Amino acid sequence: MRVRELIIVLVAGTAAWPLVAQGEQSASPVIGFLHAASPPPIKDRLDAFRAGLKEGGYIEGQNVAIEYRWAEGDYDRLPSLARELVARPVSVLVSGTTVAAVAAKAASSVVPMVFTGVGGDPVKLGLVAGLNRPGGNMTGIAMLTVDLGGKRLELLSQLVPNASVIGFLVNLNNPNVGVTLQRMPSAARAMGKELIVVSAGNDADLETAIATAVQKGAGALMVDADPFFFSQRAKLVALVERYKVPAIYEFRDYAEIGGLVSYAPDAADLYRQAGVYVTRILKGELPAELPVVQPVKFEFVINLRTAKALGLSVSPSLLARADQVIE
Repeated sequence: MRVRELIIVLVAGTAAWPLVAQGEQSASPVIGFLHAASPPPIKDRLDAFRAGLKEGGYIEGQNVAIEYRWAEGDYDRLPSLARELVARPVSVLVSGTTVAAVAAKAASSVVPMVFTGVGGDPVKLGLVAGLNRPGGNMTGIAMLTVDLGGKRLELLSQLVPNASVIGFLVNLNNPNVGVTLQRMPSAARAMGKELIVVSAGNDADLETAIATAVQKGAGALMVDADPFFFSQRAKLVALVERYKVPAIYEFRDYAEIGGLVSYAPDAADLYRQAGVYVTRILKGELPAELPVVQPVKFEFVINLRTAKALGLSVSPSLLARADQVIE
């Protein structure tokens, strides 16, 4: 190549560099979304998350991309799925549920992260250094579901006052279960109740666990807050109906499909807030400086049809406290 031609090529290539860089800068950011369940059970939560993104000016498929990873109830898959997203790499990694958040935190101390659906104390779980100043690469939205266990037990006791023995369905694979099992037996004793703990970590164990609780004399059942139980809620509610045992659950989704009663934060709103936090991070704010959000709105739902089918009389005071009564 002649010297004059070489100079022209070099000048042309140099002129193109800013264009390449500009193209890279204008590429849509990628959000990683890690969840312990599968998509269908949390459709409304996903819609709310996307609504939160939209509030901050981001629309999936237009100016932001989302890479989804679903453990589909198999918690052992979460660490590898989290590492996949970190290696992608993603601009922000969102984790839904406590187990997903723990896996995400272990995958990277650098990638900005937002959790939602964390039921326990994010500080005690090692996710953040403090609620007001998280201090690391992670912040998010806590659901306080562990702290609400005593409240659910109280509501169940008021609904079924003659039940001296209450079954408590837990998933031993849940990171919150240790704290839950420390608190709930003493809470039950304070109410004059005996707590029968039964566990299920997969689909096959659900019926065995419920049958065991009933065989041991449980006159009512409390279902612990757990993403596996939520993903299997249709089967779970049907089994509880078959065994004719009054039960209290976490989210309103259970009551809407026939569960007796539910008490929990407004989950869709918390996912929306997670979407808002993601947009703030994409615009330059640091997770370390974004306080962990705690819920202020809780939903108490009673399915009166189910209560009547079980022969339960719901007191006017409980009905008055309900945010929704399904008739």
